[in-house]
Amino acid sequence: MGSFLAIGSGVFNWWVISLSIITTLFLQILSNLANDFGDGIKGTDNSQRLGPQRAIQSGKISPKEMKIAIIIFVLLSLISGIWLIFSALGSNWHLGLLFLVLGIASIAAAIKYTVGKSNYGYSGFGDLFVFIFFGLLAVTGTYFLNTLSFKYTILLPAFAMGLLSSGVLNLNNMRDIDNDLISGKNTLASSLGIKKAKKYHLILVFGAMFSAIIFTRFNYTSPWNLIYLLSFPLFILQLKSIMKVEDKKILDPFLKQLALTTLLFTILFGIGLIL
Repeated sequence: MGSFLAIGSGVFNWWVISLSIITTLFLQILSNLANDFGDGIKGTDNSQRLGPQRAIQSGKISPKEMKIAIIIFVLLSLISGIWLIFSALGSNWHLGLLFLVLGIASIAAAIKYTVGKSNYGYSGFGDLFVFIFFGLLAVTGTYFLNTLSFKYTILLPAFAMGLLSSGVLNLNNMRDIDNDLISGKNTLASSLGIKKAKKYHLILVFGAMFSAIIFTRFNYTSPWNLIYLLSFPLFILQLKSIMKVEDKKILDPFLKQLALTTLLFTILFGIGLIL
């Protein structure tokens, strides 16, 4: 989304875009590995968990091996991130230092979701951190590194990305409410309860859709800008099905559906900006 916004503005750098994508992938993988490790050693991933079996839970990978994998992806994220900052900012060390701090914070956030005693994922702050790091920081940071400028209206698609990313996490946490409560993992979904968590999910998805529409209202140039509306029926159909779900295990496929629909929405949004 950040890259599409930059391309749409006419000021972008393909090298910066490529490194942004690579760095994002490394951070995403790091986040998943750390989450597997944290929940695995705490015993949250057990036989009562409804989602797919994880690596440590299955016994195919030991905690020690997972630690090594986490260290590898911390290093890969750092290398890629520093390369990205240098490619975008060159000798501007003041901004470079700021983005380095933000990059280290991103790595720390990826790890501290479930790892350690002071992890935020067990205290109900997971949704907030996902909104900030997968939405606001990712989109605005990528846009700035391409254009070396900032527009307040790009916060709207950044909000959309953050809300939809939080939606994926909320689905995961709704599915695991019962086991999380037993395991002492206090997610926002487990605090709200399944009925209120479903209403919260509606707010997240409709909030993202509304943010995109408001952005287009302020930046409209042609009917092509509205092509992303083609993805909205998919969001709505998923929401209708989610509201009817009684068996929490049935929520699992909706994680992938929401992630893929979010990707489709982003690509269509970007095509609309470019055309």
